[in-house]
Order: sequence, then structure tokens, then C-alpha cells
Amino acid sequence: YFVKVSWGWTLLLLTPFLLLSNSAFNRSVSFLCRRLLSLAVATAIWYVCTETFFYIEDVTGSCFDTDKMDVINVELTSKASCRRLGFHWHGYDISGHSFILAYSALFIVEETAPMAYLKTARLSMLPRIVLNLLYVALNVIVMIWVWMFACTSVYFHDPSHKLLGTLCGLLGWYLTYRVWYLKPLSPGLPPQRPPKEQKQRA
Repeated sequence: YFVKVSWGWTLLLLTPFLLLSNSAFNRSVSFLCRRLLSLAVATAIWYVCTETFFYIEDVTGSCFDTDKMDVINVELTSKASCRRLGFHWHGYDISGHSFILAYSALFIVEETAPMAYLKTARLSMLPRIVLNLLYVALNVIVMIWVWMFACTSVYFHDPSHKLLGTLCGLLGWYLTYRVWYLKPLSPGLPPQRPPKEQKQRA
């Protein structure tokens, strides 16, 4: 269950962190709104991928009377209706867990990168304490996601399901942070230089 709500935990911690860390570089409303768009883009990627996985499992599956998959129930043609009546649905189940855990970990690592430049930033005590606590919490979350990813890799899903789920997570990260976010019309990358230098260039 914890993995199923992993995206909620990621956003809960990353949203205030992104606002606090990025505002140390540039307090422009347009800059902060642009950076917040990265959360919206990531959420859209999460939603589209998970819904696509559900659709693929639905259209490739069949309903079976037992988990031995020896008797097909041809009257039930969707996963929802099949499971609602207590039967077993079997389709091509791309691992949503592998996808979301890999993607969430990469997303957090990218957005927490500005902490390397914030040691010299002029922040008052309370924002700095909150920022440090959020940073620690996000690192703990990344370790949990990596551990759960390892468990998923060992105990759940077929190898091809896990591979495809992981590749989708890697692709979502690569197309945004290594391709699109380098372009002018994008949310942009997290700040990549110390705050003073950032403000001079702004």
C-alpha cells in the first residue's frame, strides 16, 4: 500500500522543498511558477504511464475462475468486473511499482541538487532548518524507494514486466531532465550555480 501512494509522499515533501530551495536563488514569481511546473509535468507523466499500464493489462487479459488459470470466464471482459465478482484477471501487467519507484527516486535526486549550492546562501534560521529537515526526509524517502525497488525486482512480477516499468521511468526522467528541460520553453532545470552567481545572471 505504501508504494501505491508513493507519488503522494514524493509531492508532499518535494513541493515545499522546491519552493524554499529555488526561492533562495530567485524570488521572482514567474521563476518559481515555472519551476513548480516540473511537479505538474512529473505528475502528468505518472498519471499517463500508470493509466496506460492499466489499459494494457485490461486489453491483454482474461478472467479466470481460479488462480490456476485453467477455466476462462468469457462473460467478464474487464479486470474491474472480473475482480468485483471474486475471480482472477491475468493480463500483461507492466510493473507500475518498478516505474514509480525508479521515476520518483530520479525525480527527487534532480530536484534536490540545488542543496549543493545552498551552504553559502543567506537564509534565516527557520527556513534553513525547514529546508534541512525536508532534505533529510527526501533522502530517507529515496533510500526507501530504492529498497522497495529491490524488493519488487526480486519478489514481484515477471522480468519483462519489471524491465518495461523501469524503462518507462528512466525514459520519463531522460526526456524531461536531459532533453526538454534544456530548452527555453520548459520548466527548466533546477538552479545549477551558487545563489549570488544565479542572481547576477538573472
